[in-house]
Amino acid sequence: MKEVADLKRYSSPTVTPQALAWDGKQLWMSSRDLGTLYRTELDGLKIVEEIDPPGIVWGAVLTNDGWRFTIGKGLNDDRHVYRYTAADGFEKLFSCPEFTGSYLSFDGKHLYLSQWYEERILKMDDTGNIERQINVGAEICGHTFVDGLIYVLRGRENKDVPNKAEEWWIARLDPREAIPTVEDLATIPFASRSLTFDGQRFWSNHRAANEAVAFAVPA
Repeated sequence: MKEVADLKRYSSPTVTPQALAWDGKQLWMSSRDLGTLYRTELDGLKIVEEIDPPGIVWGAVLTNDGWRFTIGKGLNDDRHVYRYTAADGFEKLFSCPEFTGSYLSFDGKHLYLSQWYEERILKMDDTGNIERQINVGAEICGHTFVDGLIYVLRGRENKDVPNKAEEWWIARLDPREAIPTVEDLATIPFASRSLTFDGQRFWSNHRAANEAVAFAVPA
């Protein structure tokens, strides 16, 4: 299988970049270690705003009525989904199932939350009700919608396998199918975290290298 195409690496404006999301004009990025959230210019990833969230932001997506963030809190890093707008600040909407969840995507009407080790993406409402479960068949480190399809980063972290590097692929599925077929498109040559699309390129973080990475899916 081919690697992703046109890969370009950019120095992150913060350490351990985690969540990454596109708002139509700018990239939003969080820092796992600092617990901060940033709005950045796409050109050079210059920070234009720093926001102090009520915990570590693990996943982010823009919806029709503001942002949704997966935020970890407390000694156990329990995960909760929050709504955020500049005018109203942060509002807790619901706790993630089993207090686990990370990455978010949005189809224009519905929120989708992934659970890394459960290997699934959950379609949810703003009260935390699960409307659908999509099994992806591997660990999940990011997903985003493009033209009605879900693009997902799936693979293995291999954290319990000595001397074995992380293995990730970008895959695609159609959530309109009753049982979506997951199609691997290309390999990801770095330990990726988060996935977003700016209308032309996909973006992810290479957290361990303090980099943001842009790439395309090979034709």
